[in-house]
Amino acid sequence: MKKILLVLSHDVEDVEALGTRALLKRAGLDVITATFQRSLSITTAFGLKVEVDAHVEDLELSHFDMLLIPGGKYVKETIDLHDKMQVLAKAFDALDKPIAAICAGPRFLGRAGILDGKMYTAFPGSEVDIPNGKSYLKEKKAYRDDHIITGRSAGSLYEFVYEIVSYLLSEEHAKALFKQIEY
Repeated sequence: MKKILLVLSHDVEDVEALGTRALLKRAGLDVITATFQRSLSITTAFGLKVEVDAHVEDLELSHFDMLLIPGGKYVKETIDLHDKMQVLAKAFDALDKPIAAICAGPRFLGRAGILDGKMYTAFPGSEVDIPNGKSYLKEKKAYRDDHIITGRSAGSLYEFVYEIVSYLLSEEHAKALFKQIEY
C-alpha cells in the first residue's frame, strides 16, 4: 500500500488537510500525519483539534511514497520563521519521490527551488515565492508537472486528489473513487 506523509500544523486549512486525507484513505492509500509542532495535538484554522500521528523528525522518510503539504494561514505565519518544510520537501525531491502541495503550500516548494522550471498552480499571490517557476497556471484547479502536483485552493480539492490518486495508483482508481463519492 502506498504511504503518504501529510504534514499538519496549527492553522492548517481544514478542507485541504482533512478532506484530502479522507479522500486519499477512501482511495486505499495509507496517510500518516506528522507535525513540526512540539505537541502532537494541533488546532486547524477553523478550530478543530486533531491528534497527529507523529513528529516529522521521528519518521524515516524513505518509508513514504509521497509528501503532501496543505495550505492555510500557517504558511504565511511560518515561511519566514524557519525552513523546516523546505528542507523536508528537498529531502523528498532528492529521493525522487512525488510531492503534492495545495493552496499556499506550493510557496514552500518555490522557496526550496523545487518548482524552478516547472508549471504549477497555487492560491493567487503565492507565485511571489516561486520566481523561477516555468509558468503559473492560475486558471488550473490542479496540475501535475513530472512528480510535482499542485492545487489552487480548498475549492480545487477534488481535482487535486484526482491528480494524486491517478499518479500514485492509476486514473482508473481515481475514476472509481469519484464514482464512489458521486462526484
